[in-house]
Amino acid sequence: MPTIRQRIRFSGRIAGAVLALLSPVLLAAPLPDVEWPVYGGDPGSQKYSPLADVNRDNVAGLRLAWSWETGEQPNREFVTSPGMFQATPVVVDGVMYLSTPYNRVVALDPATGRELWTYDPGAYRAGQPPNGTGFVHRGVALWRDAASGKLRVFMNSRDRLLQLDAATGTLVGGFGEQGAVNLLDGLQWPVNPRHYTNTSPPLVWRDLVILGNGVADRLVYPRDPPGDVRAFDARTGKPVWSFHTVPRAGEAGAETWGKNANTRTGHANVWAPMSVDEARGLVYLPVGTPSNDFYGGNRPGSNLYADSLVCLDAATGKRVWHQQLIHHGLWDYDPPAAPALVTLTLDGRRVDAVVQLTKQGFVFVFDRVTGKPLYPVEERPVPPSDAPGESAWPTQPFSTGLPPLVPQGVTLEDATDLTPELHAEAVAVLQKARLGPLFTPPSQQGTVQRPGLIGGATWGGGAFDPDTGVIYAKVNNSPEIIYPDLTDAEGNVPEVGPNDAPAISLYLKHRIPVLKPPYAFLDALDLNAGRMLWQLPFGDDARIRAHRALAGARLPAKLGAVGSAGVLVTKGGFVFGGGGDTAVHAVDARTGADLWSYPTGELKTNGTPMSYRVGGRQFLVIAVGGPGPGARLLAFSL
Repeated sequence: MPTIRQRIRFSGRIAGAVLALLSPVLLAAPLPDVEWPVYGGDPGSQKYSPLADVNRDNVAGLRLAWSWETGEQPNREFVTSPGMFQATPVVVDGVMYLSTPYNRVVALDPATGRELWTYDPGAYRAGQPPNGTGFVHRGVALWRDAASGKLRVFMNSRDRLLQLDAATGTLVGGFGEQGAVNLLDGLQWPVNPRHYTNTSPPLVWRDLVILGNGVADRLVYPRDPPGDVRAFDARTGKPVWSFHTVPRAGEAGAETWGKNANTRTGHANVWAPMSVDEARGLVYLPVGTPSNDFYGGNRPGSNLYADSLVCLDAATGKRVWHQQLIHHGLWDYDPPAAPALVTLTLDGRRVDAVVQLTKQGFVFVFDRVTGKPLYPVEERPVPPSDAPGESAWPTQPFSTGLPPLVPQGVTLEDATDLTPELHAEAVAVLQKARLGPLFTPPSQQGTVQRPGLIGGATWGGGAFDPDTGVIYAKVNNSPEIIYPDLTDAEGNVPEVGPNDAPAISLYLKHRIPVLKPPYAFLDALDLNAGRMLWQLPFGDDARIRAHRALAGARLPAKLGAVGSAGVLVTKGGFVFGGGGDTAVHAVDARTGADLWSYPTGELKTNGTPMSYRVGGRQFLVIAVGGPGPGARLLAFSL
């Protein structure tokens, strides 16, 4: 039997061996912080995290690390209500910054979720925005003053551009008028401030802050809010340049507006996020549909630069190139997401490209510098319009070199088959409307279009993996019924038009969709090879699944969940995000197989996620909830 001294020596040898094994770990430098400095992760909006601390092998160990609640409620005094919580935070210098539905700006400790400061611009005092969604806002932008080294936060709240001190959350007095720029100043005609809003974060390039605006689609009247994209000096707030998305007389593109429509037509706005090639100084604009969305009898022509991807010189605002993705738009198919700036390997050579996902389900890929299509784009004939006074454009651009992200067009074969009874009812509903291929125009009978108004792809856009060349996109497979919003002699439409009160419903028995599931997909598209790797139903709809009309029916494992937010792809080999249902998901980037999920109770996933490392830990964060109380940020870590 060993003596006490022998046992001590033996224990000492064991301890020494353990320390020798652990010393590389103990002596290793802590993992450095990794920021998420802009809305899309990088200025090119790839929505990619280079972190692999969490990976496909350990992602099942994710746990909720902290949560933060917005605490926003309907306001009776101003008759307002917060909408969906759709923000994607940014993290710089160990602080997280985000916007809330009510346009508050909040700073949090990214390790704990502890609130550091909050700034309330009082956006609700102007009443509810007329966009039908309630208040929504998706993020803020950061800028560092090279002269002082101080970090600033930009927030575009309704008709004002605000600059805040990132350390204190107070307005910076030297910017604009006491920290704010009036965005209605300098527009070509007076604008009702209640009709002008912003939902996407501004874009910062060098010492310029660049932004578009939001205009409610249902606002249709002469000289409605124009969609000019403008740049302001980030230090002073003084205007630097303005790009007219509806060209004025004498400007290139003005000839595409018949009946002098460019003198009275608004919208054509960039409501989605923009992207910038920082080194080349090129900014990319996804320009929206002109007014009105479903009738162009008062604006004959192709209507440049509406429904286009436009590349500008970031320093001057001069157009470098453009590609119109919809001619004479009639479908509300405006490009909904930030263009992704990527580098691809095509025919053995590396090419800097810009990728635009669309509501109609196409993926357009252009040379980032020249605008030349890198995959074929064909002008194909589309159905004519029979709406009074309408002249639909005879052709539309089809991206033919890449598979579409979703099914396009509607036939009776698409009627739901969940049960024989529902199928018969769906066929009866569809027979009352006009069906047809993609780009069948709105009709007074009512045209069923697929994809619907929220896509296809929507404002969440795609997430691009630079290591594999694969872009991941959460897309919707849901239809819409559309009518021409016919205008009166003065160019106005009734306050409640046919698209606000459709004659037939695309839902059966308390919101069971009229078409077959799945209602949404997660796609993995290899942009180097030009092929779809996989397309799988994404998310589920517990309400439909539990419906009494489906009792005993054999339902697919996943119905798919309609939602507009995007996903994140990580170097750890998984795709992370919500489908618009009440769960957060992580799937294998190679196969789409489920790796992990987290139930969010009654709160739907409404935000595009992001990731960062702080204090040696990788976090993954997503916004859930809204409209109304309970909306919160959820932060997950191992």
